[in-house]
Amino acid sequence: MKNAAMTISCCLLILLVSCSRKLHTRNEGSKKETATAAWNSPLIVISESGSILTPKEKLPPEIANRVDLLSIARAYTPVQRQNLIYRFKMVPPRVLFIPDSMKKSSAKGDYCVFKGKFWYWKKEDGLFYLDATYYQ
Repeated sequence: MKNAAMTISCCLLILLVSCSRKLHTRNEGSKKETATAAWNSPLIVISESGSILTPKEKLPPEIANRVDLLSIARAYTPVQRQNLIYRFKMVPPRVLFIPDSMKKSSAKGDYCVFKGKFWYWKKEDGLFYLDATYYQ
């Protein structure tokens, strides 16, 4: 009887220790996944109103060093805004960061199609800008 109780308590202790280790490594893995997941989807850098939504700290270092967000932060003019609303029923963001896994290439350069209808083209600073044909 004494041996059975000792065996059960040892099994429970081993089970608790092994579960706590698994939970700990799982939490560390999820932190790493969220850090890389930020660069697996498009990030809106400059919104349609000209606001900076993604600070430089959230961009990859090679792009953050090349870009001055204050100089590119511009809103659409009222006429451009009306044109976008009339044609597309929405106003898309001005500037995006697109990870390399999502970009496509053509003879004209690197591009990405956002929400299935807006084409963004890559410029020298590494960010993607909405094609001017949409709002002019």
